[in-house]
Amino acid sequence: MLHARIAGIASYLPDDILDNDMLSKMVDTNDEWITTRVGIKKRHILNMPGAGSSYLGIKAVEKLLHDYNLNPDDIDVLICATSNPDYRFPSTGSIICEGANLRHAYSYDMEAACAGFIVALQEARAYICSGIYRKVVVVCTEKMSSMVNYQDRSTCPLFGDGAAAVLVEPTEDENSGIIDAVFHVDGTGRDHLLMKGGGSAHPATQETLDAGWHLLFQDGRAVYKHAVTNMLTSTLDVMARNNLSADDVAYLIPHQANLRIIEAVADRAKFPMDKVLVNIEHTGNTSAASIPICLDEYKNKLKKGDKLVLTAFGAGFTWGAMYLIWDL
Repeated sequence: MLHARIAGIASYLPDDILDNDMLSKMVDTNDEWITTRVGIKKRHILNMPGAGSSYLGIKAVEKLLHDYNLNPDDIDVLICATSNPDYRFPSTGSIICEGANLRHAYSYDMEAACAGFIVALQEARAYICSGIYRKVVVVCTEKMSSMVNYQDRSTCPLFGDGAAAVLVEPTEDENSGIIDAVFHVDGTGRDHLLMKGGGSAHPATQETLDAGWHLLFQDGRAVYKHAVTNMLTSTLDVMARNNLSADDVAYLIPHQANLRIIEAVADRAKFPMDKVLVNIEHTGNTSAASIPICLDEYKNKLKKGDKLVLTAFGAGFTWGAMYLIWDL
């Protein structure tokens, strides 16, 4: 029986930095206020006219191909997880395939907000385990700055831009790779975290532009409460299904949304913070890209056989957790 493993990982962060002092000149905030509440010092921003999320995704995929000496023609399919597509159509994945020279790969976009990586990874796992494909690239790419309201002091410090890509391949080792995952969705969370304008419900008009409906809206208190509860319960569920305690797990890798959320989930799941991978201080919240960027930055710390739990929560509400055994 085939199983699926992560066989390569790479990430890309744009060069331009927006730190808290710079942000304080744009909106009524300061470094202490931001750091105390969310644990973020700076975020990377793609400042390139006409460049969208595909630019970041192409860079991440090209680095993946280079670092692991992969032939672009061997990639069967590319799954692009993003909440910030270049266009409503064509797919951002198709643009990434063209830009990264994946001439023979099928591609499509999927959207599960900040939970996009683990959901897309589960899709890749299904393709691999079914035998349909043998080399699947999951790329998560988010130009979050394109939807941020830089006049809203409660949300603009949170988000940054970035991308990451992983190669998923088959293995016959049942004690390796992606072992289990749980996912949930609750549509009643819609009004707490959304971009109201630009879709078919509220197409772009002068009125929607004036109302700010084409920028991200977040009810911070509601999102915090649901994020902590649901990331915690999904983490505990996937651990219980696989007879794992916190002592058995090498690292918890949570979505990098807010350091206080991460700390609350870790504390209630009984993970000491030295067993929680965190990089939010210099990236901010990169939505679907946050977990794989974090994994890539810590990959030299991970050992083959390490048991990892990944957990994320995003708009929808959509959330879940994944258990995998590192094999890279």
